[in-house]
Amino acid sequence: MELVQPAFGLLFWMIVTFSIIFFILKKFAWKPILNMIKEREHSIESALESAEQARKDMQDLQASNEKILAQARAERDALLKEARDTKEAIVNEAKAKAKTESDKLVAQARETINSEKLAAVAELKNQVATLSIDIAEKILKEHLSSDDKQKALMSNLMKEVNLN
Repeated sequence: MELVQPAFGLLFWMIVTFSIIFFILKKFAWKPILNMIKEREHSIESALESAEQARKDMQDLQASNEKILAQARAERDALLKEARDTKEAIVNEAKAKAKTESDKLVAQARETINSEKLAAVAELKNQVATLSIDIAEKILKEHLSSDDKQKALMSNLMKEVNLN
């Protein structure tokens, strides 16, 4: 049982040794250990605060990015609408210009056709007049080839002149 029950001397020296080690630790090691623990606690708290701040900053950045994306989408939509409006205006202007040009060309074609028609009618009249003169000349030559026929024609003409 002696092994289980410590002797008084052993207890005394154990307490003295413990007290000396405790005093040395308290004097030289306890403050630096507590300071290191406090520093570590402080650095952990500051790291947590930094992480929380970073999380808030990330949320702010994400909100800012979403706002910027919404603005970019709105600008893109506005540019697309403006481009569509410009395209429609150009197309409408081109259509109007083409219609004006086609109307102008149709009017010119009508004028050309009318002038060609009048020229053709005048040419036809000239040809008919020439043919009529040629035919009349041939008929007159044939009818007036003899003296008797000339005298008969003259007398008929004189009768018509007297009647008028």
